[in-house]
Amino acid sequence: MNLQLTEEQQLLQKSVRDFAEAEVRPLAKELDETGHFPRELFKKAAELGLTGVALPEAEGGAGFDHIAYTIVIEEISRCCASTGVILSVQNSLYCDPIHRAGTDEQKKRLLAPFALA
Repeated sequence: MNLQLTEEQQLLQKSVRDFAEAEVRPLAKELDETGHFPRELFKKAAELGLTGVALPEAEGGAGFDHIAYTIVIEEISRCCASTGVILSVQNSLYCDPIHRAGTDEQKKRLLAPFALA
């Protein structure tokens, strides 16, 4: 079994790591101490497609697979575990069930706007 990341996955890893180091790490201590939801940080993550990583582009997502999703959560969590959890909940507990079981109307109303929140 080959467990090496593809070139595309390595590029994603580097991009998300750079984002996490520049944008997430500087806020980690404050977020942990205050418990505030990092709304501006979340918006920046959304602009990069990190709030709908494994959703098809047709549904407002980034169109990546679950390996990419894992890379994203791992890299964000390296800098701030709570921000990693926020993105994990957004991707897996909110977006994924609607993607898998939602009607077309629900996807338009509840998924697409929040995949790129």
